[in-house]
Amino acid sequence: MKKETRTVVYDDELRLEAYCFEGIVQPFPSHFHEHYVIGFVEKGERVLSCRDREYAIEKGSIVLFNPGDSHACVQSDGGTFDYRGINISKEIMLNLAEEVTGKKVLPGGKRELPGFSENVVYDEEAACHLRPLHEMVMKGTGEFKKEETLLFLLSYLIQNYGQPFESCIQECRQEIERACEYMREHFTERIYLDQICRRAGLSKSTLLRAFTKEKGVTPYRYLETIRINEAKKLLSEGIPPVEAAIRTGFSDQSHFTNYFNQFIGLAPGTYREIFSEKDEDGGQHGK
Repeated sequence: MKKETRTVVYDDELRLEAYCFEGIVQPFPSHFHEHYVIGFVEKGERVLSCRDREYAIEKGSIVLFNPGDSHACVQSDGGTFDYRGINISKEIMLNLAEEVTGKKVLPGGKRELPGFSENVVYDEEAACHLRPLHEMVMKGTGEFKKEETLLFLLSYLIQNYGQPFESCIQECRQEIERACEYMREHFTERIYLDQICRRAGLSKSTLLRAFTKEKGVTPYRYLETIRINEAKKLLSEGIPPVEAAIRTGFSDQSHFTNYFNQFIGLAPGTYREIFSEKDEDGGQHGK
């Protein structure tokens, strides 16, 4: 079986992350990110679940995730999986979208994030921009062709698959939003289901059914995802994994490491190295 490798690079110029996973067999449970994901499959077949739909993805599939899109992925062919991905924060995406569309603000002074209307597409023209962009980021190319390719890619994706970001968010009842708000406010603490239910004004059984239907993940999975996303920020600032685990409410280091690897596909220490040592070796780390 092909040896598993996981490589990730942070590009200081473009301010985005690029992932390269090869020989992967690990399933990824239902989770979401606070950033955009644009990726493509190079080898293998998987079943992807996203926003109440199921997709069979294979070589040539391009995946497009908006922030908050709950998704899960498992191998379906008995083999391994090769995947390339780019992560873009909402702040950077907003600036890039305004650059390619020329729309700085909406009436009333509001800035509008773009959203993707599709989660899986087969589009060779998009791939012709995405593959070389990913390669340039992984190699640390410094020429402006890298930025040019990124802008061409986003221009094409927004033109063909774009819509207002708000349209991509499932309608969510006020009770569920109150539950989410409570978890965002108290994720560093030990939270009990009773507390969330009191904030939401729902019984436990009603909350669990309604929350899972609206968000695509259980309340506990939502809380753990918030913690992982916050831990990523701390690790990128050079905070040691042990301290990051404590500051984001994980009960112990082992629990934190297991969840981080499940959601991100990397160990916390490996992720931290992208930022702490990238100047020494060009920013590329494999495992």
